[in-house]
Amino acid sequence: MAAHPPDAEPGPEASEPTGSEIAAREQPAPEPERRRMPPWLPRALVLAFLLLGAFQLLDWAAHRLIGLFVVLFVAFFVSLAMEPAVDSMAARGMSRGLGTAVVFVLVFLFAAGFIVALGTLLVETVHDLVIELPRLVNDSVDWVNHTFHQDFTLDQLRGQLTEDTHTLTGYAEHAAGHVWGLSATIVGGLAKVLLIALFSIYLTAGGPKLRHSLCSLLPPTKQNAVLHAWDLAIQKTGGYLYSRALLAVISAVAHGIFLAVLGVPNAIAMGVWFGVVASFVPTVGTYLAGALPVLVALTIRPLDAVWVILFVIVYQQLQDYVLQPKLTARTVDVNPAVALLAVLAGGALLGAVGALLAIPAVATVQSFVSLYLKRYEVTEDPRIDRAQAKRARRVGTEADS
Repeated sequence: MAAHPPDAEPGPEASEPTGSEIAAREQPAPEPERRRMPPWLPRALVLAFLLLGAFQLLDWAAHRLIGLFVVLFVAFFVSLAMEPAVDSMAARGMSRGLGTAVVFVLVFLFAAGFIVALGTLLVETVHDLVIELPRLVNDSVDWVNHTFHQDFTLDQLRGQLTEDTHTLTGYAEHAAGHVWGLSATIVGGLAKVLLIALFSIYLTAGGPKLRHSLCSLLPPTKQNAVLHAWDLAIQKTGGYLYSRALLAVISAVAHGIFLAVLGVPNAIAMGVWFGVVASFVPTVGTYLAGALPVLVALTIRPLDAVWVILFVIVYQQLQDYVLQPKLTARTVDVNPAVALLAVLAGGALLGAVGALLAIPAVATVQSFVSLYLKRYEVTEDPRIDRAQAKRARRVGTEADS
């Protein structure tokens, strides 16, 4: 057996551990470092809670103040409609406050006269209808028996009404239970009308000061755009009011003459009723206006009610397709489909007030936006107007032949 040489050095696997290595082996393994909260997280949580609280506060305030915002919105458009007349008086030397008072007094007198005339007309109509109701029922029963070969009698109708007495009594009690609610609604409506009138007077009388204060908060480059938009709003709102008032006058004269020819009582008052309601109540104004003359005609001769309905339909077509496009071409030229959509959207947002103000608002926005939209020249293409292209081809064919 060969012996290792005495001077041979041992290999690495046979080396003895050093003191530092022994100490390192004896020390326990370090514990894993715990994750600490990021320093920005507490501030983010506080900010989130503050934003949530601010949102809740704004939401609460908005629900409480939405009625006031609607009042201010309506008052602003009323002031826009009244401002041309006030400016005209101020240009002739009258003070702006006095001109505003004169315009609003005239508007108030017209509205009060219309309401009084309408109330008188409704009372007389209901009175005449109650008096003529037995005759109308008798004539209706005779017509049904003659037309459908039946033998209904008034006694059978009385018996049916007697059987339905409990139902009618229930409806009456239900309606009586809502009298206080209806009274509160009327009082609240009158209070809103008073607020709208007050704010409208302030906005109209202080129109120049309000525009000056608003422009003082804007740089000069933005002031021209704001003033131009304000002028457009005055022009479109005043034009809408002017065109509707002219349509109301034409409608009142036409319906008043027609009802007078038929011999319907209070023909002039009902003509004014029809003109105002049909012209200023969007979408359903014609149907609401036509209901009253039809009821009055029923108390005289039922056949006259048919003639009134036919005249209302014919006149409405004439107004929609002949009168209204010519009167509104230079004032509130809005596409009929866009106008209907605006009325529906305004009614959904703000009810009857929104439906009434939707068209002048859309006309103002449309005119303002059209000034800043870049338009390009369109080349003639038969795909734009196919009917016109067919007519041109037909004319060319006839000329060649």
